Amino acid sequence: MKIAVTGAGGFIGQHVLTELVGQEAEIIAVTRSGALPAKLSRDIKIVKMDVSRSTPNCFEELGCPEVLIHLAWDGLPNYKSLHHFETELPKQYQFLKSMVESGLSSLLVTGTCFEYGMRSGSLSEEMLANPNNPYGYAKNALRQQLEFLKMVTPFNLVWARLFYMYGPGQSSTSLYSQLKEAVVRGDKVFNMSGGEQLRDYLPVEKISHQIVQLAMMQKDIGVINICSGEPISVRKLVERWLQENCWKIELNLGHYPYPDYEPMEFWGDSSRFDSINKQE
Repeated sequence: MKIAVTGAGGFIGQHVLTELVGQEAEIIAVTRSGALPAKLSRDIKIVKMDVSRSTPNCFEELGCPEVLIHLAWDGLPNYKSLHHFETELPKQYQFLKSMVESGLSSLLVTGTCFEYGMRSGSLSEEMLANPNNPYGYAKNALRQQLEFLKMVTPFNLVWARLFYMYGPGQSSTSLYSQLKEAVVRGDKVFNMSGGEQLRDYLPVEKISHQIVQLAMMQKDIGVINICSGEPISVRKLVERWLQENCWKIELNLGHYPYPDYEPMEFWGDSSRFDSINKQE
């Protein structure tokens, strides 16, 4: 099996590659720089390509893979930027359409829990998408475009809706990275929100494992949540990180307001993934 990974140099991409090297597959890592920040345990093919400026021959340039894990997306973490649907959406669709029409048979694209919009409680794939920020809107629009494309040119589509994650290599703007940096600097206090919001978090290594698992099935699965299925308050999560890493710092709760683009309490329903996983 030949698998290409876009966004291979990013946070999730690096962990997906690490997961893939343990599989019996030929791996093509797609990055804009043509390089990877970390050495892997075996050699893989690296292709320098900016998918937002891809050519009509992009499928051939990637070695005609059977499977594409598509992680690339610019403009984050500014979820409210109009860039997501004004610029990113059309370029993303054009690249993926070219890949499919040239012969790609199986595609996994990472979506987002923001596609569900301002819903509280457990979120399942059966719910209609109702995004309330430009990022969630653009991601869901791309999914709909691919569904229409599939009617004309059949292919296997996995739309992996990601919830929250943490781990090595994460953006410096993430909660986990900011907390770690504050501890390393020797800060006495860490400023954060009240921490009472309920979220769904998984370590990035587990998310990458699930992404690779779904992609290698080469099945037309459609929308599927990548989540723990268990809500946890942000405050408890931060306290758990402090305990697990033996970090010492005081939490200044309530320093920042809660985000206005997401509800206070929501998490993913993992039952569909669990069911598919049991069948394999």
